[in-house]
Amino acid sequence: MIRNPIDVSARVSPNLSALIESRVNDPDAEQPITLVTVRDFIAGLLPPAFDETEQLHHFDIDASLLDELDALIDEYGETALAIDFAQNTASESLSRVIDAVMNDENRENPPTLETIKEAIASGLTARLVGDGVLEDDEDDALFVEIDALIRRYGADSLAEEFLRYE
Repeated sequence: MIRNPIDVSARVSPNLSALIESRVNDPDAEQPITLVTVRDFIAGLLPPAFDETEQLHHFDIDASLLDELDALIDEYGETALAIDFAQNTASESLSRVIDAVMNDENRENPPTLETIKEAIASGLTARLVGDGVLEDDEDDALFVEIDALIRRYGADSLAEEFLRYE
């Protein structure tokens, strides 16, 4: 498998990125997950009795998702690793947490993903909920998300690289 040296994830829609991420993180999925593996997964969801357009709408899968995947396969090949096409940005909520840690005037060094995890564990999210920056039901999702980023990129990765600006 050849890794793509450029950030191709910027060319992938959020929906396709989420689908790729779910396939890559599925412990039961065969490894390594390639673009064609993701396409085969989608095709496997669709019953043969429907024509392709009906199948896609029946399962709330937009036809453009398969078109987008086909275009990526045409350009990068069937064996391109799917993980390279998953966007590496934090959710809006995690971006708010990262921003709060980055803007802490007592901080001397840029925060890493591990620093963010420690801040979440130390109650930063409760303060942000109190300040109205986060919803009170976002704590558990933030732990899952930061753990996934740490597994994928390492605890020492700079947190600011994952900020999502919308």
